[in-house]
Amino acid sequence: MSNRAVLEVIALDAEDAVAAQSGGADRLELVTDMAADGLTPSRKTFGRIRAAVDIPLRVMLRLADGFEAGSPADVDALVRAAVDLRAEGASEFVLGFLDEAGNPDLVTVERLVAELDDCRWTFHRAIDRAADRDALRKQLADLPGLDTYLTAGSADGVDDGLPTLLAEAARRGEPGYEPQILVGGGLRLEHVPVLRAGGVNAFHIGGAARPEGWGAAVSPEAVREWRAALDG
Repeated sequence: MSNRAVLEVIALDAEDAVAAQSGGADRLELVTDMAADGLTPSRKTFGRIRAAVDIPLRVMLRLADGFEAGSPADVDALVRAAVDLRAEGASEFVLGFLDEAGNPDLVTVERLVAELDDCRWTFHRAIDRAADRDALRKQLADLPGLDTYLTAGSADGVDDGLPTLLAEAARRGEPGYEPQILVGGGLRLEHVPVLRAGGVNAFHIGGAARPEGWGAAVSPEAVREWRAALDG
């Protein structure tokens, strides 16, 4: 079995996607509007990216900033977006919602998952704002398709969350801890050795793939540097 670590890169468009793949990305997270921390891209954007690269794509399902799903009308719009993306060929997704108390919004999550036809999906960094991470994991454990948690271990980023990430990695295989940990959120190259040593084998970068900022495209050289660090 390969010990190659997964490198996931945020892509906003086809140019980003091509650059990330050429740098060695294994998978892309597709979003728009990073000013709102990443929202659902259009069906047309997904189609263009799908035509440009041949690595897996995980598409964000979120229509507004924050981790609450919003009104029933907002949830209806999110479901329509998921249906449209599935019709365009999307087969992997990223989602995650909390209620006002910081518990998983099971009604919304289950409704979306029902539309995904057993597609694989990531529960994103809403886990880092949850009232109880362990309880959230156990409440979501039986949902079909959930194979990854994107997390920094803390709402404040990897620097603060490193002990939590290592503790959760050590519990891999326990109930609620079967999904892969995908580390992202303030992740830096110097975090990689201790995370790899602790059993983490999936990494997510956005700004780190864009040395010139979010106004610039993904740099294949920056992605290549991360690929080398993970492979080293």
